[in-house]
This record gives sequence, C-alpha cells and structure tokens, in this order.
Amino acid sequence: MTPEPPQPFRSPLMDLEPGWIDYNGHLNLAYYHVLFDRGIDALFDAIGLGEPYRATRGYTTYSAETHVCYLREVPPKARVYATAQIVGLDAKRLHIFQELFHEDGWRTATLESLSLSIDQNHPSGGPKVAPFPADVFARVADVAAEHAKLPTPDRLGRAVRLGRG
Repeated sequence: MTPEPPQPFRSPLMDLEPGWIDYNGHLNLAYYHVLFDRGIDALFDAIGLGEPYRATRGYTTYSAETHVCYLREVPPKARVYATAQIVGLDAKRLHIFQELFHEDGWRTATLESLSLSIDQNHPSGGPKVAPFPADVFARVADVAAEHAKLPTPDRLGRAVRLGRG
C-alpha cells in the first residue's frame, strides 16, 4: 500500500456574507483577507497555535507581513476554501503560503505571510517576539517537514513592481 502523498492543509468550506460583495458585484478585496485569516486560524488550531495556545501558554502569533495576489473574481454566494503550506520556519518566525479556491477547484487568490511568535507575558513587560516553546516548535517543525516535500508554490516570493519597459 502506497502512503498518501503530503498535501497542504485545507480549511473547511467557507461561505461569503452578502455584505462582502462590492459595487462591482464580486468579493471585495478586504474580505479575501478575512477568508485567508479564517483559513490560517483553522491551520493554527490543527497544529496547536490557536486560541487554546494563547489562553494556556500565554503565546500567540502576530502577522508581520502579507502579500496578496488576486487572480480571479469570486462571485456572490460562492463557497471557498483555503489551503496553507508552511514554507519556512525558524525559532521565532513562520512563513506560510496560502491559496484560496472556489469550491469547484479554481484558484481565486494567493497570500504569502510571515508570522511572529509572541510571548504575551514577556518578563521585559508586554508582548515581545520570542522563540516558540520547544514542544510547540517541534510540533510545527514536523508539519513544516511534511510541507517541505510539496512542490514550491508557483507564486511564492512575488514582489509588487512594474514590468520592464
């Protein structure tokens, strides 16, 4: 029996809210972020970085940087899901690549993000960037190792710039 190949994390299906549709008749750009955020929350819950981690350990993550590429309009009443692939990890940072898909399987957008490990009760007072606790880092590193077996996302590392000429 052949083992299943590694896959990016996949969120549950998500519904659009009517107020998210703009005057152009499609999903407003701000709500792509909401959907990506809900997708990353599902990943973080699955790997132990969600709300219980904050509540019990006093650690959380903060977004430091994001980059969205809008590829295809999402129509009203669509259902979507987000995938997430850990593409980088060190003691204090988590680099994630997400894709948003229509329930029919076509890609609507991508989001690349850098999240920071935050100790909300740091001895120096208040939230501070700090290494992930060792057990948490080990768990996330296991997922990152599985995700490292996946192909490099085609839109990873894009920058905003005008073309030549």
